[in-house]
Amino acid sequence: MLMSERTAEPQTVLLRRGEVHSPADPFATAMVVEAGHVAWVGSEGAADAFADGVDEVVDLDGALVTPAFTDAHVHTTATGLALTGLDLSAAPSLEAALARVRDFAAARPDDRVLLGHGWDAARWPGGRPPTRAELDEATGGRPLYLSRIDVHSAVVTTALLDLVPSVRGPVDGPLTADAHHAVRAAAFAAVTPAQRAEAQRAALARAAALGIGSVHECGGPNISSEDDFTGLLRTAAEEPGPRVVGYWAEADADKARQLGALGAAGDLFVDGSIGSHTACLHAPYADAAHTGSAYLDADAVASHVTACTEAGLQAGFHAIGDAAVGTVVEGVRAAADKLGLARVRAARHRVEHAEMLTPETVAAFAELGLTVSVQPAFDALWGGEDGMYAQRLGAERARTLNPFAALLRAGVPLALGSDSPVTPLDPWGTVRAAAFHRTPEHRVSVRAAFTAHTRGGWRAIGRDDAGVLVPGAVADYAVWRTGELVVQAPDDRVARWSTDPRSGTPGLPDLGEGRDLPVCLRTVVGGRTVFVRPGE
Repeated sequence: MLMSERTAEPQTVLLRRGEVHSPADPFATAMVVEAGHVAWVGSEGAADAFADGVDEVVDLDGALVTPAFTDAHVHTTATGLALTGLDLSAAPSLEAALARVRDFAAARPDDRVLLGHGWDAARWPGGRPPTRAELDEATGGRPLYLSRIDVHSAVVTTALLDLVPSVRGPVDGPLTADAHHAVRAAAFAAVTPAQRAEAQRAALARAAALGIGSVHECGGPNISSEDDFTGLLRTAAEEPGPRVVGYWAEADADKARQLGALGAAGDLFVDGSIGSHTACLHAPYADAAHTGSAYLDADAVASHVTACTEAGLQAGFHAIGDAAVGTVVEGVRAAADKLGLARVRAARHRVEHAEMLTPETVAAFAELGLTVSVQPAFDALWGGEDGMYAQRLGAERARTLNPFAALLRAGVPLALGSDSPVTPLDPWGTVRAAAFHRTPEHRVSVRAAFTAHTRGGWRAIGRDDAGVLVPGAVADYAVWRTGELVVQAPDDRVARWSTDPRSGTPGLPDLGEGRDLPVCLRTVVGGRTVFVRPGE
């Protein structure tokens, strides 16, 4: 549950008799939090000295305390609408999806527009999406917007198209690019402010219940609205819950600053997605005779990076295909030639997704100081020899995607996230997906993935002093019920798992195949408790 009241000031709390994941003391079993910051970590014996001087003592009863996770790429309102709306991600077939649409429409007779998300025809027998006629029949002729799982295309009903006269001509099948943006804007415009606020609170509550202490909201004019974005930032500032760091994806540094965004970044689209055949490639798709869509060129990238750097803001881009990633590199390098490499590196500009990389673009990211916001669940969902990536690109190209190990070896900062609602909020599942990448050479250690999903999110916003439990750090942490803690070996030539305490490395949960993921018992943000699991 999301706590309903915010205390005036964080209390001084002693947590003891557990396991505290801290580089300050790999054997720590206790921690003191004071004034919203970590004040001390250490052993159980030393904790006695603090017991009488605190407001609260929390008996961990063997639970694990870690830094709270940061999800570095979230669409909060869309996530909440997926939680409260029609979710088709588990529909096993087209027929099942249409049945769920019928049931949903019947259950919500008063909604001005029906919203749903998560269909993936690539996983259905026959591999085709619903037609407009099928959706018209299933809804009884009402407006309906159903986004594909990657949120880069959607299918809609005739009644919704009638509200968008700019989308002309015969339309059947998924809409992409400008047509998709237009129907999405019309659908979301029909959502009432109360529905929107409900969805935002539902998404933040889910994040808190999963041990997520911060989310990076990726808004923009082609994604949400200014009111949606500013309303979310206001809600997060006024109510207890995860921190929200806002990015506004528009090539206008002044607008981003006016809206309270940290950067004109996030989903500023250089291309689309692989699943929707809109990621921009150098060579054609294996299952389509084209190379996708390019929305920005290198000159536009350079201009935006230059403007943001001069304004003291982060720039950032959505780039998935190899041609799109190359465009970002070319544009950022041009800005560095104009402003100086050191100045561009210091701004910590971002690239979202960056799935199709080459050794040359990895090296360029490192040179230019770019932070990469990645989503390991994409590989878990679509990777592998028979996955959607292989269908779209061919197995050989598909095996090159999401090379997390190569990025870390090159010194490129990683920040992990979900792109929710594209994939669910699921931090430990995200760490597992990075550590057990479907292509073995791209795997990273559990420790590296965990760091990228905690400290990496803070570093991505320019904070090197948070996301870790050491004295002086912000007290954003989560308490977990979990099994044995282990240390993953960094090389497959030795045992993958080690429980040897002499390693002096803080352990993490065993995320191996078949293991249950940790369960969040409590989430604390800035020393304030924002979630407690019922019954704990």
